[in-house]
Amino acid sequence: MSRGHIPSFTWANIFHLCTILCMLITPAVMVKHENFKTCEQSGFCKRNRAYADTALSTSNWNSPYTLDPASIKFNKGVLTGTVLKKLATSDENVRLPLTITFHEAGTARVTVDEERRQKGDIELRHDSKARKERYNEAEKWAIVGGTAVSTGAALSKDADQGTTRVLFGQGSKFEAIVRHAPFGIDFKREGETQIQFNDRGLMNFEHWRAKVEKPEVAAAEGSEENQTEDTAVKTDSGEDESTWWEESFGGNTDSKPRGPEAVALDINFPGYGHVYGAAEHTGPLSLKETRGGDGKYSEPYRLYNSDVFEYELDSPMTLYGSIPFVQAHKKDSSVGVFWLNAAETWIDITKSTSTANPLSLGIGNKVTTQTHWFSESGLLDAFVFLGPTPQDVIGSYAELTGFTELPQHFAIAYHQCRWNYVTDEDVKDVDRKFDKHRIPYDVIWLDIEYTDGKKYFTWDPMNFPDPIGMQKQLDQRERKLVGIIDPHIKNEGGYSIVDEMKSKDLAVKNKEGTIFEGWCWPGSSHWIDCFSPKGREWWKSLFRYDKFKGAAKNMFIWNDMNEPSVFNGPETTMPKDNLHYDNWEHRDVHNINGMTFHQATHDALLARDKDEDKHNVRPFVLTRAFFSGSQRLGAMWTGDNQASWGHLEASIPMLLSMGISGYPFAGADVGGFFGNPDKELLTRWYQAGAFYPFMRAHAHIDTRRREPYLAGEPYTQIIAQAIRLRYSLLPAWYTAFHEASTTGAPILRPNYYVHPGDEKGFAIDDQFYLGSYGLLAKPVTKEGEKGQEMYLADKEKYYDYFDYWMYEGPSTVKVAADLDTIPFLMRGGHIIPRRDRPRRSSGLMKFDPLTLVVVLGNSGDAEGTLYLDDGESFDYKDGAYIHRRFHYQGSTSTLMSEDLGVSGKRTKEYLKTMEKVRVEKIVVVGAPDAWRGKTEVEVSEEQGGKSSAARQVELEYHEREAGKAAWAVVRDPGVQVGAGWKIAF
Repeated sequence: MSRGHIPSFTWANIFHLCTILCMLITPAVMVKHENFKTCEQSGFCKRNRAYADTALSTSNWNSPYTLDPASIKFNKGVLTGTVLKKLATSDENVRLPLTITFHEAGTARVTVDEERRQKGDIELRHDSKARKERYNEAEKWAIVGGTAVSTGAALSKDADQGTTRVLFGQGSKFEAIVRHAPFGIDFKREGETQIQFNDRGLMNFEHWRAKVEKPEVAAAEGSEENQTEDTAVKTDSGEDESTWWEESFGGNTDSKPRGPEAVALDINFPGYGHVYGAAEHTGPLSLKETRGGDGKYSEPYRLYNSDVFEYELDSPMTLYGSIPFVQAHKKDSSVGVFWLNAAETWIDITKSTSTANPLSLGIGNKVTTQTHWFSESGLLDAFVFLGPTPQDVIGSYAELTGFTELPQHFAIAYHQCRWNYVTDEDVKDVDRKFDKHRIPYDVIWLDIEYTDGKKYFTWDPMNFPDPIGMQKQLDQRERKLVGIIDPHIKNEGGYSIVDEMKSKDLAVKNKEGTIFEGWCWPGSSHWIDCFSPKGREWWKSLFRYDKFKGAAKNMFIWNDMNEPSVFNGPETTMPKDNLHYDNWEHRDVHNINGMTFHQATHDALLARDKDEDKHNVRPFVLTRAFFSGSQRLGAMWTGDNQASWGHLEASIPMLLSMGISGYPFAGADVGGFFGNPDKELLTRWYQAGAFYPFMRAHAHIDTRRREPYLAGEPYTQIIAQAIRLRYSLLPAWYTAFHEASTTGAPILRPNYYVHPGDEKGFAIDDQFYLGSYGLLAKPVTKEGEKGQEMYLADKEKYYDYFDYWMYEGPSTVKVAADLDTIPFLMRGGHIIPRRDRPRRSSGLMKFDPLTLVVVLGNSGDAEGTLYLDDGESFDYKDGAYIHRRFHYQGSTSTLMSEDLGVSGKRTKEYLKTMEKVRVEKIVVVGAPDAWRGKTEVEVSEEQGGKSSAARQVELEYHEREAGKAAWAVVRDPGVQVGAGWKIAF
């Protein structure tokens, strides 16, 4: 987040804004809980928890939802019907249309709507202009693929009268058993139940009903209880009506013109003891139970994108983004659920244990994880993924919501930021000092102070008089500039951007249908409505170079505050009864709002001028707010963290959670945004940050300057080493990003993902693997630590990355971790590409030679891949890339390079530009004893399908030392990176 200066307004407005800003700017030790709702203060959350309490405590509880058997139809992979909700106070049934779609990918989608709202047969209160339907457009933003209907899905012939059974997926290995009364669904894989909908009977669909005005009951004299706002108003059915028709919090009142409309469902994972996901939160990777007790939360996990100032750790409290996707895991089996709803959502998690044999003394106990989802509005819309591997689940979700777009190469290098670099000369001075101290970096960032009075698309004429000259200096070293542009537009006369937005009617409106005015960094502001097609087109036009004067081609964009953050709004965000394009209420679309802004900016960078249009330059846009699908648009970061050991430690499970939630391009502010880290903490944070997929240092305007070269020795050199490690491994990082962009695979991988059968490692979230390379890191996150215990899940050889010290699992091993040491191991069986020549930026490394590190394990074999392209354009989609598989075969002692690419119209042209890029060194770790005394290897290359004559190249063999592996080096084997070749040892 950026934190800005107070603009000049009327004195009354200054006083009002100062009150808010003083609360926000003054550093504190923890979040202000009173600014954000608890479940008890959120009407629909409180109601659904109470509903669950009633259902679970009533011995003869029957869910009031049944599927009308006469309504069931099945055609070409789609089952439809009508769920009937029996009302307690009448004989009427509320009709809820049901659709279950079975997809070719093996997923299933369950959607429940409300017939009366579908038809518009309801009345809105307060003369509201809001839409009458339940919000049904979330899929327009979140879903991009994987929805081909399974024409092979079929009704099972052995269905009984109380159920309808559907077989689907390849080989009909999946099955959905739809219960009629009460309504529920069991999803099976190969005959075993994996996921259950409404098994506990907690489904709750708040249907539309007209408000019945009742005479006010005078409060009993002297009775404080009867005079409170929260006094429960009971209906004839015993329901609490107090928050049905309006709801107040923090001095704001939500008019709720449609009345109560929440949807809820219990989803069970029988036999699964761990669930992951529901990003973004600060707790452990394996989600905690939420109904109280030792080590458990008492609040549900909340998904409601919010500007949470100085968020607390180990909490289910909402943060900046929402991904309503969870995975459940047990030994060798993963499944998942995606809850497609953009409204405020809460998730309760509980676990139960059953014992098949009372005499087993705990052996064979079966844990079932029970989740309870409730959203304020919209459809009940859920996707089911039946695995069985973690990658099957994550890959299917990513196919549905989109893969991470392959970023420009510079974007995965090191970024330098603070709020704020104060002048263009300051930027140029920082740039020069990085070079002076031989520390590589690729991007320098500007926060809001670069603008003229917080007006976006402008430059401060006093402090940034020559932005083009500033960017030209950066460009000399292939470096980039990123500037912040937020969705709030300053409401100031004569500011062309706001004048145009008003005249074209492109801003978010209030409940009356007039332009919404709120407060943010510029003071009085309006918000661009990016749900509007015209709004997005207009936003796109603002970034063109002929309009955004001072922006050069090496400038990219940072979208902050897009939850949206509104300083004087309820929970520091926009009122829920505001209106967006097509008169959808903000409550319906809140969690998608940030993604629409991110999408608009992403598209804008694709259309800045005709030359860029022609060359297909990839955009880079960082976002703070996000939803499912945001991964298609650029990077995210975890927001306003603190310079504390706790926040450093929390960053790792947070980023692991993002990766397995389909959003791998994620980072945390290195060094901590708030506060001044001591030199040990700063150093350790850089060592951890070298493994963040998005690596950016950032700091608050009130903090001391902390560029790496200011740390002093030995800290500056240790930090520089960590950054150089990142740069040397950029070929591996870029290949991992390519894999993510094609399969959805996480870049940082938790233990359960890599070792899905290792039950001891399912909750481990302080160490991780990098891509498919067997690189295992456990950054130091505690003060004064000189060693790290690393968990090795399998009986494989592991080697220290730096000195080849040997370890072997399965076990927990102690790894040295002095201040200048990163606990970093290589797992046997992998080949790791890297570039060892230090450069000032990644762009200067484009044609550097590569080193291949061959790490031999128990099998004696090893393999790895390398992906390269120009790192800038979309030409790779036309074949302009190199994708090689390196395979070492222990039985023949041969290392080979094989082509994985598919030729396209630009393949030959690209290979021509890369023909001088060679492998300059091959390092074999764990070299066999049989190589002792050998001095040469044979190298042969492939040309036009034919192998060249073998030539001899020198081999250096290094003997095994105490505790360290033997290793060998082949220097300059003379082979091209993009060609086929073979090396016989």
